Amino acid sequence: MSSLFQIAVFDGDGIGPEITLPTLRLLERVTQGRRYSLVFETLPAGAQCYADTGAALPAASVEKARAADAILLSAMGLPHIRYPDGTEITPQIDIRMLLDLYAGVRPVRVVRGQPSPLKIADTTALDFVLIRESTEGLFHTLGKGEVTQDYARETLQITRPVSEKLFNFAFRLANQRKTAGIGPGKVTCVDKANVFRAFAFFRKIFDEVAQDYPNIEADHTYVDATALWMVEQPQRFDVMVTENMFGDILSDLGAGLMGGLGLAPSADIGDNHAVFQPCHGTAPDIAGQGLANPMAMILSGAMMLDWLGQEHGRPEMIEDAARMQAAVDAVIAEGNVLTRDLGGTAGTLEVAAAIEAAL
Repeated sequence: MSSLFQIAVFDGDGIGPEITLPTLRLLERVTQGRRYSLVFETLPAGAQCYADTGAALPAASVEKARAADAILLSAMGLPHIRYPDGTEITPQIDIRMLLDLYAGVRPVRVVRGQPSPLKIADTTALDFVLIRESTEGLFHTLGKGEVTQDYARETLQITRPVSEKLFNFAFRLANQRKTAGIGPGKVTCVDKANVFRAFAFFRKIFDEVAQDYPNIEADHTYVDATALWMVEQPQRFDVMVTENMFGDILSDLGAGLMGGLGLAPSADIGDNHAVFQPCHGTAPDIAGQGLANPMAMILSGAMMLDWLGQEHGRPEMIEDAARMQAAVDAVIAEGNVLTRDLGGTAGTLEVAAAIEAAL
């Protein structure tokens, strides 16, 4: 039976539209002849949208995104366009809050030929996932912090309902990876429970949820030690789960291990909705020049296909996601068609064409 999936697309600011277009083309290419199809609708949002209309994330865009089967979101924000209080335009964060996308999924993976700063003989040993809580933590008072002439205060919030959902998500993912033969079946709680009561509470909930998954190993690390071990012993991790701000920082470290943000896809997933987007920014310094690396956006599209396949019981979508991942891996391994951030000279469309050829 054929299925039609509605995809809301936010092509963003800066290099956003440049990496979105080839990603949509690849998604159309990989799904040709399959028993499902994707229908894309591009919606307005972002810093330029704010400058033009006064709304960074129009209500109509939110409603259409809410009704879609999945959301593909490119880089958003421009340093010269800000809110009156000086903060940046971040509709990508706003939509996480509006749709309750509590699980930020940040894969960290190095394949043969990938320009990682790590010296790993067996690159297959580096394949783990960081799960970042995306709706509370130190981002709880985003845009509403208290600032006076003499001090500033933000509030960190951790709640049991959100933490339980987050930890269940992490354990289910570890089980899924173990079943697929990717990881050993282990979840590591990253916190600062030795100093902060809020993180001791976070760890306590983690230990309670872990009891429901006897086939998955559960352990803990402090966030500072985790940053060290991600560089020195990255093979020790399978699925990591942590608070919002810690996850924000560690996910960029993970991108560095992979060779840069140009290779770092991500997802923000809730009970009913999911957003897929590259971890990198809008790179306004190279916008319009055709130099941007489209791989993180393409890999985010592959993550979207995999999620849709898992959610709707469509194995062919999971297979197509794997095909897209393998095509990117092949181009990286060959090393002849890479953008400047990976040491090459190719442009955005050249890299996208090489990935399409590898399909």
